[in-house]
Amino acid sequence: MFKKLFNKDKDIILKAAMTGKIIPIEEVPDPVFAGKMIGDGIAIEPTEGILVAPIDAEVVAVFPTKHAIGLKTKDGVEIILHIGIETVGMKGEGFECFVQVGDIVKEGQKLVTFDIDLIKEKASSIISPILITNTKDMKSIEKSAGNITKGIDTILTVKK
Repeated sequence: MFKKLFNKDKDIILKAAMTGKIIPIEEVPDPVFAGKMIGDGIAIEPTEGILVAPIDAEVVAVFPTKHAIGLKTKDGVEIILHIGIETVGMKGEGFECFVQVGDIVKEGQKLVTFDIDLIKEKASSIISPILITNTKDMKSIEKSAGNITKGIDTILTVKK
């Protein structure tokens, strides 16, 4: 009984940040992401150009090129949402950002829109990693698979 009352293990649920298909992180066509050097998680091959917040969080980083957003939850989970592979070279072309550092966002809130066709043309891949960057602080991360809809389907379940 007391274990249930005082157990601090809590599931932290991340919803789909994009609509598309989940790709295992190990299959991302970039050794830094596939090797989990930045963190562990999944990737999404998006079918529409909208990135939404996967969880209520604070925006802690917005890359000047608008291709990546950093979030931190009130539970201390640090997340990076990275659109495409080698999209930094696009210098923001095809991306529109709707948040800035310090903003508090709600699950499902639109963060960035992006031009999938332009990314396919100018970057190496549209596959988009969603990573927990402080995985060493987490007890476990459960990963979902299959097709997902932004703001609806669970992609990661984290135990802190």
